[in-house]
Amino acid sequence: MKDINILAIETSCDETSIAIVKNGITVESMTISTQMQTHALYGGVVPEIASRMHTENITIVLEETLKKTSLKISDIDAIAVTYTPGLLGSLLVGIEFAKTLAYIYNKPLIKVNHLIGHIYANAINNKLKFPLLALVVSGGHTELVIMEDDYKFRLLGATLDDAIGEAYDKVARILNIPYPGGPGIEKLALNGSITYNLPKPVLDNSYNFSYSGLKSYIINLVHNEKQRENEIRYADLAASFQFVAVDELVRKLDLALKNTKIKNVIVAGGVSANRYLRKKISEVATKNNAQVTIPELIYCTDNAAMIGAAAYPLFLKGDFADYSLNGESQANIC
Repeated sequence: MKDINILAIETSCDETSIAIVKNGITVESMTISTQMQTHALYGGVVPEIASRMHTENITIVLEETLKKTSLKISDIDAIAVTYTPGLLGSLLVGIEFAKTLAYIYNKPLIKVNHLIGHIYANAINNKLKFPLLALVVSGGHTELVIMEDDYKFRLLGATLDDAIGEAYDKVARILNIPYPGGPGIEKLALNGSITYNLPKPVLDNSYNFSYSGLKSYIINLVHNEKQRENEIRYADLAASFQFVAVDELVRKLDLALKNTKIKNVIVAGGVSANRYLRKKISEVATKNNAQVTIPELIYCTDNAAMIGAAAYPLFLKGDFADYSLNGESQANIC
């Protein structure tokens, strides 16, 4: 069978990324242009600035990606692009660029859900084994999904309020950790101990998650301690928060492994870059005699390679988009 090369574009938030992915598994070339330093000045992503920077960077990123490979756009079999979820202005930059390339070079256009892209990041250099449990952990989503085959999803549970990544970022802000908050909390927690008694979110036997109460408890705790002029042990608070936040994931994954008897686990989303989380998820998988797959760190955060990997099964099915394709800011996996 002929190799299928897909040029994929990812602009859902503050990374401009383009990749060429062969057969949904091999990354032939990838470039990521991050806006992190710019948005750090404002304490978070500013949508208007993000979309403007995507517009400025996207042709440069394409040129850099093509320089890293012998392939030309004429050798590409399809153009894939993230169309949901994300910042609408940022999504539209990538979508219009993808449409233009598809039209000029007469290539099929494939639309990809960003969250499904994170799941398929686990397919890079690795064949997915079905059925599997997918734990999606990102800034906007916390979901536990059964995946029975390519693009066959069944939702077990999701966050009832805040996602785990959102909780990390908001707690980081109250602990005076600069954007992006997640890596900062992980680093600070290494110097702390689990000494704060924080509330555990959802103690029922559902597969749902909740982080709003934990986040609010820490915000109130820090506010009250400052009012009383008491010492706040920031490293200990970071360690205590991370312990409870990740334990929520571990308990629900443990429950799902026991009840479903599924023996394959993948972790997806930006928070999967957290080393403490990776360690705890691996431990619970081993405890249940399950195999766990977590992407390489470069494929955990937003990148175009995962979009190319997720586009490959759609290419095989002939599931193509037309030029009416538009962006959608909100979406779930299923």
